[in-house]
This record gives sequence, C-alpha cells and structure tokens, in this order.
Amino acid sequence: MKKKSRASKAKHPERFEIRLGGSGGQGIILAAVVLAEAVGVYHGKHVCQSQSYGPEARGGYSKAEVVISDHPIDYPKAMNPDLFLAMNQASCDNYFMDLK
Repeated sequence: MKKKSRASKAKHPERFEIRLGGSGGQGIILAAVVLAEAVGVYHGKHVCQSQSYGPEARGGYSKAEVVISDHPIDYPKAMNPDLFLAMNQASCDNYFMDLK
C-alpha cells in the first residue's frame, strides 16, 4: 500500500468546510441541503449540514454550513471554513471572521 506524502495531504485535506451566508429568503439553507446531499450521495463522502437563522421570515441573517470529510465527522460545525459564499455585504461582515 502506498503512503500519502505530506504534500498530497495538504492538497487534499481530510476535512473541508463550507459556509453560506445571506439573508432570509435567498435560499441559503436549501443550497446547503442540496450541496450536502449531492456530496454525500454522489461522491460517497461523510457530510454534515447545519444551519442558523433569525426569527424573521424574510430579511434576517441566515447562515448554513456544510462539513465534508473522508472520515466520520466528530464535530458538525465549521471551525475554520475553507470556502465562504456571501450573498450580501451584511453576511460577509458578520460571518467572515474565522475563515482560513
């Protein structure tokens, strides 16, 4: 069996974290659910999706996170997201602080 080098691990991390941010009604949570299902079903990865939104039905802050891993996921939230999609400036200002 061939061992992976450190360079190979750096290029292909075992855990990849994605954060989606926007305002209520923009489809952030639906996009995260679809992304998580596609990665889990079609790529056979371990995946976890979490979401957070305000009490307002429309216009409030909305955030969803998808964690993708080659191994079982021990913590379902993104700790240092690798990728962040912000649908508006307010979400970017609120949710960018812990990006890699």
